[in-house]
Amino acid sequence: MSALLDETRSPVTTIQPRRAIRAMPEYHPPLAGRTALRLDFNENTHAPSPRVREALGKLTLESFTIYPERAPVEAVVAAQLGLKPEQVLLTNAVDEAIHIVCFTFLEEGDETLFAVPSFFMYDVNATAMGSVVKRVQMDETLEFPFERVLAGITPKTKLIILCSPNNPTGTVISREQVHAIAHAAPHAVVMVDEAYFHFFGETVMHDLCDVAPADVPRNMIVARTFSKAYGLANLRVGLLAGPAELMQHMRKACSPYNVNGVALRAVEACVGDTEYIDWYVEQIRNGRARIEKALDHMRVPRWPSHANFVLMHIGPKHKEFVAAARARGVLLRDRSSDPGLAGCVRITVGVEDQVDTAIAVLRDSLAAIGWMPVEVDAPETTPKEEREYE
Repeated sequence: MSALLDETRSPVTTIQPRRAIRAMPEYHPPLAGRTALRLDFNENTHAPSPRVREALGKLTLESFTIYPERAPVEAVVAAQLGLKPEQVLLTNAVDEAIHIVCFTFLEEGDETLFAVPSFFMYDVNATAMGSVVKRVQMDETLEFPFERVLAGITPKTKLIILCSPNNPTGTVISREQVHAIAHAAPHAVVMVDEAYFHFFGETVMHDLCDVAPADVPRNMIVARTFSKAYGLANLRVGLLAGPAELMQHMRKACSPYNVNGVALRAVEACVGDTEYIDWYVEQIRNGRARIEKALDHMRVPRWPSHANFVLMHIGPKHKEFVAAARARGVLLRDRSSDPGLAGCVRITVGVEDQVDTAIAVLRDSLAAIGWMPVEVDAPETTPKEEREYE
């Protein structure tokens, strides 16, 4: 009987996904064996607010049997942001937020516009919807290419993604530039990804409130995460905020139970703990300045950062450098597969004692591979690898 079934069964390989899925780039998160000091994924490397432990300790076993209710926590978060509850949608991290925006607003053939290098999930989600992805390459300064992004807007542009501070460069986009782009494309949604907002301090979130000036564009959506400053990366919580008339469409496109109840309890507990957030952000800003100063002293080229990481230029020995640091107990992130970042490595900023360790390991690793500043301009000899996620 089994032999007969084998003869009549159609081979699985004849089934093909949608054309857009076939064209979609893959991502490869290098998560295995992350037991060293985690300075590779831009996570909070310390802990979330102590209020999280207190809140989760009050969970009962019965609470795990109940479907999660998102709306009450959205109201708490909205109040913290100075917005109305209908203006905020909690998501399964910023990853889902990007997916919801693309799923809601993109038709096949619509254009999506953003600058690169940037967060890889923009590519993945826009391509999956059959969108024509227009990438504006940054120059060697890695500053936001404002004029060229403006020039890239066409009548077919439906989504523009602006990441500020940008991952993996740490560079920023001014509020004036965001407004100018949004005004230039009233027919498009402008999503401003502010995942690293806390480490920069400037935002367009306030432009979404009722008392915003009348000339503020109404096609802006802001994305935030609880994975970075708030330290909830393992619970996967993000948010989208925008005008209520746009948010109602995205709420329709979102699963009603996308954020689990444990995560919701943690968010409710920590979102108002400004004392903890202020402390942690100060730790990161001080640590960032120390790492930048140390890299300058070691004559390692790097870019100014407004996020919780610093991007440096090692050159052809980037793989050796990352391996040497790993052998010494510190994980770094090789970004050489990103467009325009050949030979670049990113380091996440930790709290004070972690920065002490990081600086010592950076120095020892450079010495171990015999690195010299002149090597930055040497030609790359190893082939490019596929891009990695985060």
